Amino acid sequence: MFEEFKGKVLFVTGAASGMGRSVAVRFGSLGCKVAVTARKEEKAAETVELVKKAGGDAMFVYCDISDEQSVKAAIDRTVEAYGSVDYAFNNAGCGADGVNIPFAPLTEVTEEDWLKVINTNLTGTFHCLKYELIQMNKQGHGAIVNTSSIGGLKMAPAFGAYGPSKAGVIAITMTAAVENSKNGIRVNAICPGPTEGTDLMKNSIASGTQDTEFMKEHIIPDGKMGTTKNIEDGVVFLMSDMADHITGMALPVCGGMQM
Repeated sequence: MFEEFKGKVLFVTGAASGMGRSVAVRFGSLGCKVAVTARKEEKAAETVELVKKAGGDAMFVYCDISDEQSVKAAIDRTVEAYGSVDYAFNNAGCGADGVNIPFAPLTEVTEEDWLKVINTNLTGTFHCLKYELIQMNKQGHGAIVNTSSIGGLKMAPAFGAYGPSKAGVIAITMTAAVENSKNGIRVNAICPGPTEGTDLMKNSIASGTQDTEFMKEHIIPDGKMGTTKNIEDGVVFLMSDMADHITGMALPVCGGMQM
């Protein structure tokens, strides 16, 4: 199963930890060459080694998704080294975690925090899509998955910047899908709920602003926290040939929180 991934190239943003790292390693185990992108080389280098141990090839590529030229350079570097960009997982993002960005309603969100979240989650996804699509249109094929969130499907109080940014990711996913589907390119989004092993969740728990037991009992219908493996399974499906008739979709992986 998934023989289609062998020898192909995956470009991953936010690959230094959490869901990005998990997906990078999974695709390495399926025989992919992986461009592991992040701003911090030390943590990303750990991901590179994990991909190689899983059986894939990998390299670190510096990328700040909020900087358009940094993204263009990262795509160019990937194509120079590996020859193509067959798959892309646009995962890098930020949001309220009680440590780096406070939980706040719109009336209390500072312009600085608003711009940080929008420039990373939405504008950053735009930058990535733009240059991935340029390359994939040259190739005549490709599959992309963007990380949105259950917060992009259902608005919640105190997520004044995060929810709108992730709803925007779903909208730009659909835009990219409808513009490029006839060129052999599929673009989908994945919408995680609260997920163990991510920096966002770790910080939220450490700051005391999120309680996993409360979420399991009162927020998540199936009563379980998500895992990074749940996310990688969803990404593999959306990029695989099993999903070759699926594009423009926002897939909830959230234990039923979309209901």
